[in-house]
Amino acid sequence: MTQTSNATRTYVDTVTYRPGAVILYPGKSDMLYRVSSGLIRVHTMDDDGNGLTLRYVKPGEYFGEEALAGVNRAYFAEAVTDSSVDVINPALMTAEDNLIVTTHLVRTLERAYESIYRLVGKRLRARIAGELLELKDTALATMLDSGETMIYATHDELAAAVGSVRETVTKVVGELSREGVISAGYGKITLKNEAALGEIAAA
Repeated sequence: MTQTSNATRTYVDTVTYRPGAVILYPGKSDMLYRVSSGLIRVHTMDDDGNGLTLRYVKPGEYFGEEALAGVNRAYFAEAVTDSSVDVINPALMTAEDNLIVTTHLVRTLERAYESIYRLVGKRLRARIAGELLELKDTALATMLDSGETMIYATHDELAAAVGSVRETVTKVVGELSREGVISAGYGKITLKNEAALGEIAAA
């Protein structure tokens, strides 16, 4: 982790993290965070110790919103890729800053509703297809010379994102691969037919 400033009371302090670095733990919250570059995963664990991805935070988006209300945080935040994060002191935010964050919170809530609907109202096949399409627009994705998108994600990570287990996700990924919708390798998945994925996600 590299910190660009040692000031103890600044409006924005930018900190860089390597993949896998845990940025936040459950507990007291006092600062708000905005992703400048990279990708952050907000996640929790169930009683059995299984990880569950709550959401991914992309550049321009915020996490650590509990600091605005002074309530304790109940999740972890972890860098998925090399990431740069702005640390914001809520006490020094202007009215314009508050409006920007409020707009972000509304959009985050809308995405949460969509995720909940997908988890409880969609079959696993549709959830996996939807998750792959969401990851397409993150730092985990890269464009191949063929014009196809390759996503760096393991079956464990997919399972945590769609509320399932690795073995079941592996089975569905295999089915989608045999259908020619995707191709899967170790730690990476290539989207071969995004239109078909979209139809599966909507089913």
